[in-house]
Amino acid sequence: METVDSIPVFVEEGASRIERRDAAANRALILETAERLFAQYGVANVNMADIAQEAGVGKGTLYRRFTNKAELCLNLLDTQMADFQNRMLDEMRQMTIEGVPRLAQLEHFLEALVFFTDIHSPLLREVQREGLVQSRRLERPHFWQYMTVNGLLHAAVSAGELSPDLDIEYLGDALLAPLVVDIFRYQREVRGFSLERISAGLRALVAGLKSS
Repeated sequence: METVDSIPVFVEEGASRIERRDAAANRALILETAERLFAQYGVANVNMADIAQEAGVGKGTLYRRFTNKAELCLNLLDTQMADFQNRMLDEMRQMTIEGVPRLAQLEHFLEALVFFTDIHSPLLREVQREGLVQSRRLERPHFWQYMTVNGLLHAAVSAGELSPDLDIEYLGDALLAPLVVDIFRYQREVRGFSLERISAGLRALVAGLKSS
């Protein structure tokens, strides 16, 4: 609240709140519309004009929220990655309570990540095309994946499932490398590997650590 000649003035504050609510509503509408169009037509076949028209917002409103389609895709990924993280944390917490070995939890996590990457690779590719894949904005989800794998490997060492002589820091990166979007799409589209084959290969890599 501000005052003019000692008289309380509420208009600007109220207008600001309304503007923030409108901005948040527009943002949510745009993301929901983009997600629906992407699912229906494919990410590569939908442009920003399509999204603005379907959402019923002006192009200026759309570009004030998102500089380009890659940034919009990145925002969709943020939400979907958060949902995935929460689900995986709940599942691994329950597996720990049930006494499931850490390496088995690692296999479960990597398999889930294979299917997540496959579903969301069109978004990831769009982000990468604009160079945002190198941005600090992508460090957080990748960092979480790495820290999950790294944490499970360290826990496996502590539980006696793995040798303490292993280079855990390197192995965390090595296990995630096949899930980098370019490598992953090469495996799927050029090599023709099924999701089940990729998952089985990652499980074999984890199993091979036991004898190292």
